[in-house]
Amino acid sequence: MYTYAGVRMAASEEEIYSIMFTSLKHPVRRKILRMLANKPMTFMEMVENLGVSTSHLTYHLESLGELVSKLDGGTYKLSTFGLATVSAMNGVEEAPQIERKRRWKLEFKWKVAVAALLVAVILLSSVFAIQSASLNQMSSSQQSLSAENQQLMSWGIGADKVSTFLQNMTQIDVKNYTLSSDSDTITYRTDFNVAEEVIKYSLTSDTSNLDVQLRLRSNHFSRYELDLGESSPIFVQPQPTDVLQNANATLYRYQAYSGDAYLAPMINLLSTVTNASTQTVTQGNMALQITNSGSTIVFYWMYYQDGIYFQSKGLQMTFQNNILTIMTDGYFLFTIGNTNMAVSQEQAVSIATNYVKTMSYTIEGQQYSGFNVVPGDPLSTQLVPHTRGNSVVLIPYWYIEMKLTSTYPGGYNEVTVGIYADTGQVADIQVLSTSTET
Repeated sequence: MYTYAGVRMAASEEEIYSIMFTSLKHPVRRKILRMLANKPMTFMEMVENLGVSTSHLTYHLESLGELVSKLDGGTYKLSTFGLATVSAMNGVEEAPQIERKRRWKLEFKWKVAVAALLVAVILLSSVFAIQSASLNQMSSSQQSLSAENQQLMSWGIGADKVSTFLQNMTQIDVKNYTLSSDSDTITYRTDFNVAEEVIKYSLTSDTSNLDVQLRLRSNHFSRYELDLGESSPIFVQPQPTDVLQNANATLYRYQAYSGDAYLAPMINLLSTVTNASTQTVTQGNMALQITNSGSTIVFYWMYYQDGIYFQSKGLQMTFQNNILTIMTDGYFLFTIGNTNMAVSQEQAVSIATNYVKTMSYTIEGQQYSGFNVVPGDPLSTQLVPHTRGNSVVLIPYWYIEMKLTSTYPGGYNEVTVGIYADTGQVADIQVLSTSTET
């Protein structure tokens, strides 16, 4: 499935069925769609209404893909196709009740007819959305849209490229495996303004069963994740026993694969490291953080300027027992907006403390105000550059976590506040629960 600026182009009816029914197979995702069908909601409003963790909600929002759109203000709403999907969902749920009352003997035929009608409605809605959006786009950027759509339509990495990547980049010997495609989806990320492809494959052999996920953004490698399960990969050749050598070899292979110029400074910086102990080293505008926790060692290269670590503009490798299990590259995607630190750490904490006192927040369906934080140092204060609006431009950003003086229903007794360091603007606030109850 391909989209651009809200325009949807279905390669086949099967893809429409796949997106709709895959998104609706989990009850939490159905609840999210019902809530957003009533009104736009913030991330934390959904967390509170659903009773799930923030990480679980993030997972489900990603699974819903293009059915949900994020607005500039941080709220979420249903897209045109999302609204059509909710209509289909409601129709399917109501149909059995109607049939039991009226024509129970013809239940199966009626469901088929209703489903066919709903699919037709969805197709018509999609066509209408395409035509309306296309007319709007043509008036201002017809040539740009056409070029971008042609690029998206040429996408689809394919099994042969997946096999080549695994063989050459990770050195997993694909000739010893049977590769099975689990899914391959292409969507347009409105938050980053890029097209994104996510591919999942299963690798099966007599002695080893692996699950692999690849992600590409703007047709550039973005993430590799290997789920070992209880297996060990079969490699093309014996791997280096030293994790530093393994990381170095992987980096060289990635440079040959992608040809990106920014990999050379990363290789040079790694060459200055003599052991894989936990440490941070810098060289020019490149920093390398190594975290060693025994069996798991993480190498994290990132852009560095004026004392600020831009983590999102970085490359990360995670080795478990000297096997590369995760590799993420965001260096090519993100850009640096500024390094303006107009707001110091102390000022940011003060802004956050005062803002919490004035805010109103919904917890467990109840509106609360009059919040206060425990005096003294916050639980944590981190400088984590963040994007502003729907862009890939990184801005210095304070992320502050503080303890509340009271505990609210559900164990909510902590608050996090995000503040842009160049303006002092409060960009995000969340009240969190530290309760261990599920």
